Amino acid sequence: MRRTAPGPDPVAMYVAGSFRWADDTFPLIDPADGAVIGAVPEAPRCLVDEAVRAARGALSGSWGSMSAQDRATALRRIADGIAARFGEFVDTEVRETGKPRALAETMDIPRAIDNFRAYADLLYARRDSAFHTASPHGQALNYTVRRPLGVVAVISPWNLPLLLLSWKVAPALAAGNAVVAKPSEETPGTAALLAEVIHETGFPAGAFNLVHGHGAGAAGEFLTGHPGVDAIAFTGESATGSAIMRAAADHVTPVSFELGGKNAALVFADADFEAAVEGTARSAFTHSGQICLCTERVYVERPIFDRFVAALGERARELTGYGPMISAAHRDKVLSYYRLAVEEGATVVAGGGVPDFGDRRDQGFHVEPTVLTGLPPTARTVREEIFGPVCHVAPFDAEDEAVRLANDSAYGLAVTVWTSDLSRAHRVAPRVEAGIVWVNCWNLRDLRTPFGGVKASGIGREGGEYSLDFFSEPVNVCVRI
Repeated sequence: MRRTAPGPDPVAMYVAGSFRWADDTFPLIDPADGAVIGAVPEAPRCLVDEAVRAARGALSGSWGSMSAQDRATALRRIADGIAARFGEFVDTEVRETGKPRALAETMDIPRAIDNFRAYADLLYARRDSAFHTASPHGQALNYTVRRPLGVVAVISPWNLPLLLLSWKVAPALAAGNAVVAKPSEETPGTAALLAEVIHETGFPAGAFNLVHGHGAGAAGEFLTGHPGVDAIAFTGESATGSAIMRAAADHVTPVSFELGGKNAALVFADADFEAAVEGTARSAFTHSGQICLCTERVYVERPIFDRFVAALGERARELTGYGPMISAAHRDKVLSYYRLAVEEGATVVAGGGVPDFGDRRDQGFHVEPTVLTGLPPTARTVREEIFGPVCHVAPFDAEDEAVRLANDSAYGLAVTVWTSDLSRAHRVAPRVEAGIVWVNCWNLRDLRTPFGGVKASGIGREGGEYSLDFFSEPVNVCVRI
């Protein structure tokens, strides 16, 4: 049953098996038109403390003694609960992020359901290792078991709220941990719905807890710096990751970070031209560029450079139905980079401003999909993550140069390679400094594969066994035979 509280459309928190609210709230904004659509509680430190204590208590209670099979059953019930309220999750995702409905229906909510089901399945596939040991002291059997880390803090971002929350919560619970989650203060709704689903499945109290609020000096900082937290899983911008790492260092808390990106696409002259244009438009402008995997730097082999720039610019101008930036502040940040690009000498091929819709969307936080050219590799626009619907296109003349340009970044999350020469693809892919390389595609994901970046793009890997390995620790047992 849905829980309600006094006031207009409050967003609930969930601690120790019950729904909570707070007197201190801030407005929840629809980025599509700037309207206030609800209120978000600011969790006080005492409630974060209670959530951590509840999680610790769950580990010593029924949740901590639950078998892997029973945990897998519990995860499947969560997946079924999300599926049963699919439309409600989609509506909330669209209202709070402004993203196109089709994107929420085909990626965000289905992937969240898949995350819980996939980790339920993986629990059955996990194998412990065993070694027969011969020594002067006799025979022994060494085998490993894995135990949960304990209380895990999960901090998730606003761009893919439910997908990225479930991407961490599902494996953390699968491994037997108790979770305290804090979603972005700008998109708390689907996390609150998830708490309702978990409550309705009869989850043990304290195994999953949810608090809302801001980051610095608020709930996020209270949680990541809490001495009762045994691990932190965070997705967000690199600067925030650095702050969390400093807080975690005080307690030597393990961290898993998926951070920012300034992703490159390498388009070779032998590529399927139309596929490369369409694929690059998708990788640059999906969710208005507000995905960590989006392409902001495009390098095109010189023989097709002018044709490619013209085609990509035309594709950007044709786009309709794209969503807004998440907030007025983020819109202003993106627009500041549009102005900076011109100051740095860029040619604006398409976009570069604010669209005029002639309806309520003009009160929202939209910017135009934008294609730039003409900047040197040292330009701030080329080097700094913008996180909007914008890419800069530059030419290259040789394969080695393309690799060098792709690697000339503080970030290293994803690179896309467009070529019909598979030998070249296999040469280039291992040489680029990135955690993910797509060849002739973009954002084609398998939940079993490692996900993460290098350099300022993160620490560790998520996905499949990689997530389960992070959220548990191996214990070696040596038995003399």
